Amino acid sequence: MQITEIYKSLQGESTHAGLQCVFVRLTGCNLRCSWCDTEYSFYGGKKMPPEQVFDEVESLSPTGGLVEVTGGEPMLQERELVPLMQRMLDSGYKVLLETSGERPLERVPAGVVKIVDVKCPDSGEGDTFRIENLEILQPHDEVKFVISGRGDYEFARDFTARHDLAHRVHAVLFSPAFSKDASGARDASNCLLDPQELAEWMLEDNVPARLGLQIHKLIWDPALKGV
Repeated sequence: MQITEIYKSLQGESTHAGLQCVFVRLTGCNLRCSWCDTEYSFYGGKKMPPEQVFDEVESLSPTGGLVEVTGGEPMLQERELVPLMQRMLDSGYKVLLETSGERPLERVPAGVVKIVDVKCPDSGEGDTFRIENLEILQPHDEVKFVISGRGDYEFARDFTARHDLAHRVHAVLFSPAFSKDASGARDASNCLLDPQELAEWMLEDNVPARLGLQIHKLIWDPALKGV
């Protein structure tokens, strides 16, 4: 497997925000979102056998706990990743998988919580979500939209309603996009869309979703890696 980093921090997004979590960031992505804040994961990294990845996870959290597999796009390494996630589940870990949903998800182990980031138009990667993956989603899964303007919001609102996401998954998350060049200030000024404005749109339209903020970028310098 090609791995960018493995580290322990607090989960910054999703309904698991604030919990201690071991992150396994895989190298490589086939999308190029305009606001991407992990471009350093596109290339490089180091080759590690799945057994070594598991050992590093275990060394950081030896008694189980939360593990998130992210990227890049982790499902590009599906062949090695699927059995690794199953091993982590079998060993008592709760496993989250952060994915764009552009790759097929039917082989993801049933116990994994899929956090599917459906790309909005302003990302530059709209229409990349594999619509067949909607049938793979389970009640414990989550769907996230990263939103940088009104057009993105309307796309996310309409997609949520059209596909009845609120009754398909555990949570629908609307998150304001964060500037990929943000540094220093640990506040909402780095968001490409003011969270207050997004919140007001959601309230006005009674959208069955929750507002999500990247709390790790409010705790630490937004430019820091490994947090």
